[in-house]
Amino acid sequence: MSPQRGSSSTDDGGVTIGASPRPVRGRAPAADADAGSAVAATYSMRAVGRTLDILDLLARSPEGISLSDLAKAVGMPKSSVFRYAAVLEARRYVMRDVHNGHYRLGLAAFSFHTPPLRALATRAKPWLEQLRDEFQETINLGVLDGGRVVYLEVVESPKAMRLSARPGDHDFIHASALGKAIAAGIDDDSLRKIFEIEGLPRLTSRTITDVEEYMRTLSRVRELGYATDSSEAEEGACCVAVAVPLQDIPLRAAISLSSPATRFPRADEILNVVAKLRDAAAEIAASVAPEPLERAW
Repeated sequence: MSPQRGSSSTDDGGVTIGASPRPVRGRAPAADADAGSAVAATYSMRAVGRTLDILDLLARSPEGISLSDLAKAVGMPKSSVFRYAAVLEARRYVMRDVHNGHYRLGLAAFSFHTPPLRALATRAKPWLEQLRDEFQETINLGVLDGGRVVYLEVVESPKAMRLSARPGDHDFIHASALGKAIAAGIDDDSLRKIFEIEGLPRLTSRTITDVEEYMRTLSRVRELGYATDSSEAEEGACCVAVAVPLQDIPLRAAISLSSPATRFPRADEILNVVAKLRDAAAEIAASVAPEPLERAW
C-alpha cells in the first residue's frame, strides 16, 4: 500500500517517503532546498529502477512468481516488494493469482498491439466478423484482467440501434455474460476472493448482488456450457457468451453476442447461437499457437 499524502514511511535503504528532508545544520536555506531536491531525485530514480526490475522479472515469468521469490530475485525486502507490487496491481500492471498468490504481468503492461493480445485478437477477428454477418449483432472478445473482463476486440452490428463496448473497456464478471463464461472456469474459492476485492455492485435492477445466488447461477452456466446476461450489466441490453478453450496459454477468454433486449434470440433460437459461438471459439483456440504467446508473456 502506498503511503498517504503527508505521511512518512521508510522504504529499504533508509529513505523516508512522503516526509520533507530534514534541514542540515549549518547550511543556508537555499543549500537545504538543493540538497533535498537531490535526495528526492536520487530516490525517484532508484524507485523507477526497482519498479522496472520487478516488471522485467515478471515478463520472464509467465507462470507467475511468489512474493518471496520475487523479493530474492530483485534483492529487496519482502515488505518493500509488496508495496511496489500493490501499487502496480492497483494500476493493473501486475496481477496476482487469487488461488496461489503468485504475481505476473497484468494487461496494462501490454499495449493491445503487443504479441500476446494482438495475436489473439487478430486470429479471432475473422470468426467474430463471420458471426456478426450471420446474426447482424455485435460480437465481442474479452479476456480476464485481474478481477474484471476487458474487451479485446469488438465487431459492431451494422444496425443503427446496436450495443458495442470499446476495446479496453472493463466489465464486472458477476454482471456480464462474458464475465460469467470466464468465471465458470475459475474455482469457487478464487471467485470468492475476487468478490472480496471487486464486490458485486448493483448495475441494474436485475444484477445479481449476492455471492451465494451468483454461485448457484454459475453452477447452471457450467452445466449448460454458456452464459447469458439479461439486462444485468445494462438496462435493455442482453448477451450470450461462451468461453474460448485456450490451452497452455496464460489467458482466460470468451466471446459473446450482444443486442438490445428486443432483438435478443428467443429461447428456441438461443441454442443455435450458442452452437455457432462454440464452433467459433474452438476455431479461435485452435488458431492460437501456445508457444509464441508464452514467449511473448
